[in-house]
Amino acid sequence: MEPEEPEEAAWGRPGGDELGGRGLVELAVASGVAAWATWAVLLMPGFRRVPLRLQVPYQPSGPQQVANALALLRGRSGKTVDLGSGDGRLVVEAYKQGLRPAVGYELNPWLLCLSSYRAWKAGCHGKVSFLKKDLWKVNLSDCYNVIVFLAPSVKPPLAAKLLEELPDEARVVAGRFPFPSWTPTSTLGQGLEQVWAYDMKEVRRAVQSSAEGSPV
Repeated sequence: MEPEEPEEAAWGRPGGDELGGRGLVELAVASGVAAWATWAVLLMPGFRRVPLRLQVPYQPSGPQQVANALALLRGRSGKTVDLGSGDGRLVVEAYKQGLRPAVGYELNPWLLCLSSYRAWKAGCHGKVSFLKKDLWKVNLSDCYNVIVFLAPSVKPPLAAKLLEELPDEARVVAGRFPFPSWTPTSTLGQGLEQVWAYDMKEVRRAVQSSAEGSPV
């Protein structure tokens, strides 16, 4: 008797049943739940105590965005901070460009771990700082270079904080979205790679002139 050909294993449930339409739906639902769980565990921590309108979802910066942002800080000195530093790439590159001390503020513990790994890999371990602090509660009065890659919804309240705390010599570099009520000193790039630089002394002068020209 000739040996029987082994049957091909059916892709589906245990027992060899083929995965039908209902199975595909169940698989899709399970995949969605898994994706949500990944977000909840890895990226959501740190947002829970921050008001919804001030929450900033993580979105990594592209290489050209990083290069453009740092180009607008070239030749400057003083403390450099990234507000909502994510995986730490901007802080590490700022340090390598000579902007020191370089500090990132981030609430998500997983992103802080990723930032530390990135710094170690770049040979910057112990030379840059990533702090688990709420950017809205950090005093920025000693910061001279501020990098802001944040959502448009947080720009108006952040503008008020920066105006109140930053020294006149400070420069703010915004990526992805500009500050809607500020006039940039300079800009670089196009589309999603565009960045804007604001010198606080000029921003304050413009705000003051606008206030003086407004009818009482």
